[in-house]
Formats: sequence, structure tokens, C-alpha cells
Amino acid sequence: MRVIGLMSGTSYDAIDAAAADLTIDGDRLLLSPLGLISRGYDPELQRSLAAALPPATTSLAEVCRLDTLIGRAFAAAAVEADRELCDGRAELVASHGQTVYHWVEDGQVHGTLQIGQPAWIAEASGLPVVADFRPRDIAAGGQGAPLVSLFDQMWLRGRPGAPAALNLGGIANITAPDGTAFDTGPAGALLDAAVHDGTSGRLTHDQDGALAARGRPDAGLLELLLAEPYYALPAPKTTGKELFHLTYLRAALARGYEQLPLEDLAATLTLLTARTVADAVRSVRASEVVASGGGTRNPTLMRLLRAELDDGAARGGAEGTSGGGAGSRSGGGGGGGGGGRIPVRTSDELGLPSAAKEAYAFAVLGFLTVHGLAGTVPASTGARHPSVLGSITPGRRGVPSPGPAAVAPVRLVVAG
Repeated sequence: MRVIGLMSGTSYDAIDAAAADLTIDGDRLLLSPLGLISRGYDPELQRSLAAALPPATTSLAEVCRLDTLIGRAFAAAAVEADRELCDGRAELVASHGQTVYHWVEDGQVHGTLQIGQPAWIAEASGLPVVADFRPRDIAAGGQGAPLVSLFDQMWLRGRPGAPAALNLGGIANITAPDGTAFDTGPAGALLDAAVHDGTSGRLTHDQDGALAARGRPDAGLLELLLAEPYYALPAPKTTGKELFHLTYLRAALARGYEQLPLEDLAATLTLLTARTVADAVRSVRASEVVASGGGTRNPTLMRLLRAELDDGAARGGAEGTSGGGAGSRSGGGGGGGGGGRIPVRTSDELGLPSAAKEAYAFAVLGFLTVHGLAGTVPASTGARHPSVLGSITPGRRGVPSPGPAAVAPVRLVVAG
């Protein structure tokens, strides 16, 4: 089946459309990548979306408007992907939509909202659409995230050692060797907010990590940020921009750091991500990290992450070269797993483009849904049981009916 996966993450900077041929072969799911297109949101739509996100308030009228406009933008991406990547022969679209709220209280997820009305995608493309993936897992007692964990487990199964998969988007999440999956904390969320605010909107992110590379991490601010209670919560756990947003950052800066140069703030926030991710990796006793997402294109972040996952002596040296004095390790998930170097590689090295991985993951989840197969692992999300995910919006020819798979695949093989 030829499937298009649509994804826009918590950075809400672009819509990614990845196409793949997917085939079940015994206990294997074969994925043949057909390519990726990535299209930025219209600037006015992006500003409207940013203005409606927490901690801002909004109206139901604005939610309706955004649901329609984002649905149209996703529809345009699906049509382009079908034409450019699939020769007009796509059979299914799997759309994650745009997360605008994740309702978490006392560690329990009660609801989630992804907008981008799938009817617009079905109407424009003529294809059936699987969307609204997360609520079913939440209804079953799960966190509704990270949903890429099944994909990660199937893909890395059989790899030597105890690999962990890492995604660096607005929020960083990890799939542990034992199947546990959780959000480690902010990846680009706070850094993007700081750069956008500090440049009065001229820049939306720290391109190539250039600002952080010129700065020096502030030890006091880093220690303050590491005291965030979220980092000490047990997995499974999820978070988002409901917590890690500009107002949150400003509250920290108001405690004596208002005059911190932007370069030093960027360096501190980049080190915060590297440290909290590294602490999470060590806590799950991973032997290697396979990273994907936009953060892999930030060489400063990747350098600091690799330094954090070296032994203690190497870590200290790395902090010295970045400005030094970043403070003690604290608050980042327990630090289990002992010392020693843990290598970090990108998913590109294993044949899966890091920029496209999440979109491919949702293509796989949509494929599983129309085959009547579960898309979750209870150990990853904390749900009571696995669930078939999403809702299906029919295309011009109705809904796909491939029939149930004889055997649920347990391994994912990326072809050629």
C-alpha cells in the first residue's frame, strides 16, 4: 500500500509529507521510502497559531478557523506529495495534525487536541485519511504519546546492544530499549521561544546552533531550570508547550537573569536539552542513541549531547570548551546506567532520513489502522492495553478494505 504520512510537530514551523510503499511480509513490515516534501506554514497562519497556543487564551471561533486553515494546508501538502512522490498512485493519507493542547494534570493525561480537519485532506486528494491518532490511547489510560514508540521498537529490533531512539523536535522524546517511551523535556521549545523573543521576531530559531556556539552557559540559570519537577517524574510521562513556553522562561529569567546576553541564554538552553536528554538516556541504560528530528541539524546541540554522553571527564572538558561552569548534574531522570561513552548516531546512518522519520512513523500507524492492527505498546504509553488508533475519513472511493493481516508484524525493515 502506498501511504502518505503528514506531520507537523510542536515547533509548528512546517508540514512534512513523507511517502512510502508499505508491505507486510510474514512478521516483517517492509518500508520503501519514496521521499519527503516539507512546506512551511503561511506566515500569517503561523502567527495566528502561535497566538492561540498556551499560555495564551483563545476562542472557539478561532479554534474552528485554525482547524479549517490547517486542514487546508495539510490537504495541499498531501496533494503535492501524491503528485510529486507517488505519481498520483497514493492509496492512503495518515495525518497527525497539529497539536494545540495536551491536557495533563498530576502526571495523568486527560485529553489532547490535534487540529487540521481531515475532511479537507480527503476532499482535495480523494484519498481516505486516518487522523486523530492520540485520543484512543488516552481513553485506554495511556499518555497518548510518544506514539512513535511502536515504530522505533519494530525498527531497532535485532540491532546489537540496547539502542534507544531519540526525537529532537520542539519537545524531545525517547523510546528506551525495554519499550518504555517518554518525553524528556524541551528540545527546541524554549530555545526557539528565546531566540524569537530576543530578536523581536527576526529569527525563529538558532540556525545551525550559531548563537549557542558563541555563548557561555550560565551555571546558575541552568541549575534553576534543571530544578523543574517534570524531569524527576517517573515514566511514562508527556509534556509540551503547555509547560515549556516563553512565559515559563521569562519567569526563570526574572530571578536575576534578565540581562543575560542572548548568546549565553541560547548556550544555556541548548545545554539544558543536552543534559536532560543524556540523563534520560543513562536512566534507561541504553548502549547507543539513534537520533532524528530537527534538532539533529543543530551541530552545537549534537556536540553537547555527545559530550554529555561521554564519561564524566569528557563531559567536563566539553563544558569548558562551551564556556564552562554549567553546574552540577541534577533533576534529569535519575542518571542510572553508569558511566562510559554512549555513542550518538542519526537515523540517516541507518537508512531513514531524520527529517522524515516522524512522518514515516505516522504513515506506518495509518497503515496498521486500516489493517485492524494496534499502533501502541502499553509499556510505552502506560495504557491498559494496545489500541487500534485513529478515525478514518473516507475518500472518493470510500474506505480501504485490505482485510486483517494474518500476523501482526514485529519488525520494520527499511528497504534500499
